Amino acid sequence: MRYVTTGKRIGYERGKQEGEKRLILRLLQRRVGELSPELQKRIQSLSLNQLETLGEALLDFTDMEDLLNWLQTNQSA
Repeated sequence: MRYVTTGKRIGYERGKQEGEKRLILRLLQRRVGELSPELQKRIQSLSLNQLETLGEALLDFTDMEDLLNWLQTNQSA
């Protein structure tokens, strides 16, 4: 029987979140254009749950304003 240590689990979760951040940033840049360093930092500060929600929402974005509105509504949530 294999046991997953707490350290391994934490590492897995961090890796998952980092991968999600990279993917979301790439998709956003493709959808709405170049992201400022400030905007990238705001996105990188999102929780995994928020990143997943943003990943779904960005499919409906047409411009930068959509992203800014989403962040305003969801970043503090």
